[in-house]
Amino acid sequence: MNDNSKKIFIIFMLLIVLMIEMFLSLMIGSVDLSLHDIWRTIVNGLISDKAVNMPGQGPLHDIIWILRMPRILLAGIAGAGLAVCGVVMQAIIKNPLADPYIMGISSGASLGATVAILLGVGSGIFSNFVGVAAFLGAVGISVLVLLLANIGGNVHAVKLLLIGMALNMVCSAMSSFVVYFAQDKEGIQSITFWLMGSFAGADWLTLPVVGGISLVGILFFIMHNRVLDMMLFGDETAVTLGMDLHYYRQSYVLLSALMVGFIVYSAGMLGFVGLLVPHVARIIVGTEHRYLLPMAGLLGAILLVLADVVSRSLIEHSEIPVGIIISLIGAPCFVYMIVRKAYFTGGNQ
Repeated sequence: MNDNSKKIFIIFMLLIVLMIEMFLSLMIGSVDLSLHDIWRTIVNGLISDKAVNMPGQGPLHDIIWILRMPRILLAGIAGAGLAVCGVVMQAIIKNPLADPYIMGISSGASLGATVAILLGVGSGIFSNFVGVAAFLGAVGISVLVLLLANIGGNVHAVKLLLIGMALNMVCSAMSSFVVYFAQDKEGIQSITFWLMGSFAGADWLTLPVVGGISLVGILFFIMHNRVLDMMLFGDETAVTLGMDLHYYRQSYVLLSALMVGFIVYSAGMLGFVGLLVPHVARIIVGTEHRYLLPMAGLLGAILLVLADVVSRSLIEHSEIPVGIIISLIGAPCFVYMIVRKAYFTGGNQ
């Protein structure tokens, strides 16, 4: 078996691991279920003439199809989307510390959520007005970064990074300004919990939209794996080979912002996934994006499904924000990799 066949085999095995993990995670929660009950309920739901998202079809059906299945699927989709966007951002910026929130997406979403919660903007228009405001903030800031980066010449990696960092600080300052003058303790607590992320609000209405956008984006980036490979070597090398990276760079930033914005809308802020997972994936399959992107997506999905199970089962009758679990798992692993210097981003060791 050659090296490429080994990488494909590893990706295939991780896909099987993810499917098994999702199935087993249906067992765990405030009410523990047996494998027999889960299998029977899933089969009955698939062959029934009633929609699976309709409650009142029995306690087992409601626990599996209404409560656990949507949040498990959302966890997998969010993990895959954030990890793939992390790989893309690290290629665009050519910086191993880049993640999906590097372009101001994090602070833009935070500002939108803060304004929605403390000032009530949009509360009479949207049911999930906090998520909608966060989505608009994330995508709006990313578009603003691109517009500012295009002023005065072509867009390049350093320009995107610096403008993104500047707008990050501006949005953070504006969020702090709103919090300071709002004097709303309950609202501040809601913001804090939302910023830590949760899959508790997952449902069958938003799941197809978030899943569709994320999966289309992931497939798009996999199809553009050669362009991402070229970004690691810089614009000068790409020009000598007849490829202009400026258009691709802007398109990738906008699509990544769209994906992350929908994930933020449905699950809140979930940091660290897009930073940690790409490094682990590179250790396993190297820097070729045709293998790196699917590997990172699967690892991200596995990580967040695991984090979701831990968050809702670690403390009885209580749920820990997923962001805390991710940080507790990811930070020690990331520090270990840095100390061991066991990763590289491509182009440079």
